[in-house]
Amino acid sequence: MALELLWLLAMPRKRFLASKIWPYHVTARCINREWFNLPIEQVWNIFSMHLHFVHHAFGLRIHSFVLMNNHFHMIVSTPKENLAEVMNYFMREVSKNMARVSGRINQTFGGPYYWSLLQSPHYYLYAYKYVYRNPVEAGLIGKVEDYPYSTLFGLKGSTHLMIPVEHDDTLFNDPDRILTWLNNSYPIQAKEDIRNALGKKEFKFGLDKDRKPHILEAILV
Repeated sequence: MALELLWLLAMPRKRFLASKIWPYHVTARCINREWFNLPIEQVWNIFSMHLHFVHHAFGLRIHSFVLMNNHFHMIVSTPKENLAEVMNYFMREVSKNMARVSGRINQTFGGPYYWSLLQSPHYYLYAYKYVYRNPVEAGLIGKVEDYPYSTLFGLKGSTHLMIPVEHDDTLFNDPDRILTWLNNSYPIQAKEDIRNALGKKEFKFGLDKDRKPHILEAILV
């Protein structure tokens, strides 16, 4: 009962924007920014198993997923407009599973998940690059395609992928070009601007200091 109460309190407080058309960027972090209390290979397997389940049970469409040492990023679509239901179930069951395996007493996640609605293909590509570049930006790997706890690793054929990822039209339209783009670092300030945009419930850059449309609205970096 106490655990269920904690999860009710941890539900997102932002006004939810339901969409069955546009995808979401979703992220959540381990409690106190600690590392997950298991080897990352085990954590990956637990996440993979539950993502497989919510895809089939709730109709969640998974476009990308990256697991970091103490948080995750993913891009998903909800044809049934049920992101809140999916994520509350998913995070609760992942937390219970990890606690059972690790013997951890405290809850796994430090708060609610965060989402940002990506209401254009342009915004989707920014989120796509941000998700897959996360391990590179953290200094964990040199190239995006070499990080083993990413759906990109499986899509490139480097491992069997349990997570049922949607067909990646972005990658497979021109794999060499897309990997080059993903592996190109951000221009100065762009990474921070993209992160700030992802922190909003509707991804957007806003106006620049001269009150003009932000340059990233027009170009893709």
